[in-house]
Amino acid sequence: MEEEFEDDSWNNNPVRGNASEEEAESHEDPSENSKAVLNDCLQRFSSVDYIMEPSIFVQLKRYFQAGGTAEHVINQLSSNYAAVAQMANLLAEWLIMAAQMANLLAEWLIMAGVRVTDVQAMVENHLKDMILKTFDPKKADKIFTEEGETPGWLTEMIEHHTWRSLIYRLAEEYPECLMLNFTIKLISDAGFQSEITSISTAAQQIEVFSRVLKTAIAKFLSHPEDWQSAIEEVAKMVCHGQHTYVYSQVLIQVLSQEPKGGFIMKRLSQEITKYALKNNHNVTPITMALNGSSRHPQAYEALTSMLFRNTLNPADITLLYRKYTSPEPPPIDLIRNPQFLDLLVDSLFKVGTKINQEQKSKYIYLLGHRVLNKDELKATIIAIEKLHAICNVSRGSSELIGDISTLYSCIRFPVVGVGVIRWVENTVTEPSYFKLCTESCPLHLALLDEVACVHTSLHDQILRLLVRLFESKQDELEILVQLELKKMLLDRMVNLLARGCVVPVVKYISQCCTKGDTDISLIRYFVTEVLETVTHPYSSEFVQLFLPMVENEEITGSMRNEGDNDPIAEFIVHCKAHYTTL
Repeated sequence: MEEEFEDDSWNNNPVRGNASEEEAESHEDPSENSKAVLNDCLQRFSSVDYIMEPSIFVQLKRYFQAGGTAEHVINQLSSNYAAVAQMANLLAEWLIMAAQMANLLAEWLIMAGVRVTDVQAMVENHLKDMILKTFDPKKADKIFTEEGETPGWLTEMIEHHTWRSLIYRLAEEYPECLMLNFTIKLISDAGFQSEITSISTAAQQIEVFSRVLKTAIAKFLSHPEDWQSAIEEVAKMVCHGQHTYVYSQVLIQVLSQEPKGGFIMKRLSQEITKYALKNNHNVTPITMALNGSSRHPQAYEALTSMLFRNTLNPADITLLYRKYTSPEPPPIDLIRNPQFLDLLVDSLFKVGTKINQEQKSKYIYLLGHRVLNKDELKATIIAIEKLHAICNVSRGSSELIGDISTLYSCIRFPVVGVGVIRWVENTVTEPSYFKLCTESCPLHLALLDEVACVHTSLHDQILRLLVRLFESKQDELEILVQLELKKMLLDRMVNLLARGCVVPVVKYISQCCTKGDTDISLIRYFVTEVLETVTHPYSSEFVQLFLPMVENEEITGSMRNEGDNDPIAEFIVHCKAHYTTL
């Protein structure tokens, strides 16, 4: 056996150079304790996959020379054999085979008529799912920090929408991951901030949030036909947290001071405040601070007290009235608070609300003080007084005929328009209103048409009321009467559309059509009325929403004419020729 281990072929083995230390141990010291050698060898043999080590033959020689048994060493080596190296080789072979099979499958799919882009999307989506399941933020941060600079693969990765969407999802799930936060900033720097729809992702970094906020405000300014959804998008982003709210409102406050377009930003700020209050966020101290109320502590305390309790107080109203009738009144912006406006409007135009006669004039004065032009203050106050006198008594449509001219003359004032909407809402939402109504179009709802004509800024409030009525249950009415009522409400929506509220109205009816919970005859009626009202050129948003309803055979199939006068066919042909539809 010694001749076998001392063979020249073993001495010339290059692996032997890597085990010089073990080889030195093979020259046993005559005084070496055999028991110690056996223990040392057995300890080595008990390690995983030791049989694959280059020094195995040297240690076997030591073991047998020290008197070890073959059975024992065989059990030790075999029981600790895990075949890690062989498994790695096998796995590599499997990966190669999998890649070959994937290429073969892709070729088969392409031959079967599947597009290359679809095959690529299938592979990418599978990889995305695997990454989402196995992603470890700690390992990602470790790899990222070890690079020392932005990895080249990461720069290439963010150029593709598929992988950017993966980053957004991961950043939403792991907001503390440094690598993902840095990647979000890279995406924003590359100009893709409009894709970052997750507010929590954007709010992690001020630079990213600023760009996303800028994009959202630009969308609001550039889409006046659908400004309601644009405002809601901005408000949702701003109200994500206290830091985002304060930062955004300060920026918008600065922009509102600009002579060009400042009033639009002021309106945006007020809508954001209303959204925050609607979602139970206590933003009153921030709003008051931005209005410069600290310079007028008494007015600030009076107004804040009412806003916190969400109710008007005669003593606080008297103090505010005295301050605003003084030679040096506080800034008007202080009482142009949306919440304060709602409280005043409810008190003056809600049927049945009792106001002390001494206080009524003060309520009206403070509400009228919202006008920008002081020359219109007196006329506005007179109009509010007239409307209050009409609204304060519950009367039916026929009893209001004598006041029509007064109502129409007062509606031209914006704050009166708000009051009319609130009064009509409180009246027509009474459970018995439509049951007792005999007119095809009640006078209360006809007044909304006039408000829509005069005040485009109130379109969203009118639409919300019409939608609420359209979706309300009128089970006490007969089926045919219910259909006629809904057609009348659709007429009001079409009038709103004709006054410029196009996209929100069509979007709502499109949603009704998609959900399938609206009688198809009502959708058909709406389509007919709109086609008789509108003419080209159309906006792309309108075409995207309205064309699918017009093309729906179930809706317009019975409306087609075989002759030359076919508005359905004309609309479809025109849209197909001039617009790209999805």
